[in-house]
Amino acid sequence: MPDAVFEADGDRFVPTELARGPWSPDAQHGGGPAALLARAVERFDPGPADFVSRMTVELLRPVPLTPLEIRTETLRPGKKVQWLGASMTADGVEVARATALRLRRADTDLPEIPLSEPTMNGPHASEPLEIWPPPSREVPALGFWSAMDLRQERGSWTTTGPAAVWFRLRVAMVAGEEPSPLQRVAAAADFGNGISAALERGAHLFINPDLTVYLYRLPAGEWVGLDAVSAVDPTGIGLAVSALHDENVRIGTSLQSLLVDRFDRGMSI
Repeated sequence: MPDAVFEADGDRFVPTELARGPWSPDAQHGGGPAALLARAVERFDPGPADFVSRMTVELLRPVPLTPLEIRTETLRPGKKVQWLGASMTADGVEVARATALRLRRADTDLPEIPLSEPTMNGPHASEPLEIWPPPSREVPALGFWSAMDLRQERGSWTTTGPAAVWFRLRVAMVAGEEPSPLQRVAAAADFGNGISAALERGAHLFINPDLTVYLYRLPAGEWVGLDAVSAVDPTGIGLAVSALHDENVRIGTSLQSLLVDRFDRGMSI
């Protein structure tokens, strides 16, 4: 197995087989591009407003298993509040983009008020989880799920409905680099619609063209927990909502819009 999801080649990021997604043998899982965009917006133009409080990733088209380039810019400068934009291209075509809100962190005389009581107990009290095979039988066994150490706290991969799963990257996101806490969150959050599938896997698709992550604190440690639920309307529109955790506390929320249909209708977006 490769030791990273991407290899850096100058300004480009070359995907390994670990970047592959579940819907096509030639397209990436959304977690890899989301983590690369998170890397871009947290490193760009560091200043007082350095905490990524919200990041929205728009997956404009299937991200191919080809080298990627990212361009980042300041949309609105500020010492306390700042907006950034990042664009990801493959062979000159924009395939994904992100908008990030960064806020200033400071030493303040404020109490710690958690978002809510934790709804997850921790990875060490959970069962190991294998999520192969993916919905498309044409997809090889090695993919982004292989880059993750998974622990199932509630729910089941073989049934539908809400689920709580812990994620830990087994390998580097970019070769030679330790994944940042934000990258770990972005990589895990894109699994929310998969672990909480409202309809049978293999018979239905539930593609997320976007991912939004809200955080008020970064995870402590390598594990990120998702307590996820998906909703589906008969019109084929869905929504996946995940409460994000580290081993101690809930740290935020992630949202995914879903395009839902029968698998035999195809996966083109």
